[in-house]
Amino acid sequence: MRLLLLRHGQTHANVSGELDTAHPGVELTDLGHTQARAAARALADEHLDVVHVSSRVRTHQTALPTAEARSLTPELLEGIEEIQAGDFEMRNDHDAVHGYIATVAAWIDGDLGARMPGAETGHEFLERYDAAVRRVVDVGHGAALLVSHGAAMRTWASSRLAADQGTPPATEPLHNTALIVLDGDPDAGWRLVSWHGEPVGGRFLEDEQAADPTADLDPDD
Repeated sequence: MRLLLLRHGQTHANVSGELDTAHPGVELTDLGHTQARAAARALADEHLDVVHVSSRVRTHQTALPTAEARSLTPELLEGIEEIQAGDFEMRNDHDAVHGYIATVAAWIDGDLGARMPGAETGHEFLERYDAAVRRVVDVGHGAALLVSHGAAMRTWASSRLAADQGTPPATEPLHNTALIVLDGDPDAGWRLVSWHGEPVGGRFLEDEQAADPTADLDPDD
């Protein structure tokens, strides 16, 4: 099947650089809503059987224009939420951001036993994201859009590419309404069709002033 992973639009926490991962999360900014509408236009030619969202409000708001354009109702998919920040939740200081990004980087490098302080290990994260994707695949859809979260998308996608896909682009930027497109299934593995790190509606929709801690995987920024 074809799996499209769309990062949510800009939130107020992205602007302030806070690690917002808990339920229900903060809402989209005005730019975030503009990004969501632009994403719907950019995806207009993509076949989609279903639009899934996480339990966080920002994914619902991002998915709505795409779903409405197709007369679909976004469906909640538990398990595709952001990597839990644990002890770093709603912090934006250097130590918290560095600790969060460094743990994600360790998972991508293969140290899945590392635990986010006060939260989940890499194994636990991949288990719940895998289970969510498996539920989508088992329904038999040809194409599904999952509106998810930056660190979660890059970690899961890079970890689940087929062995012959070479080095995954896990450290590439993944800004608000960035899009990863995969073909395959959980058993054979996933093949990378595209990794569009900028907003799918156009680079002009980027906010270069936002602190957004999960847009780039660089703990030294």
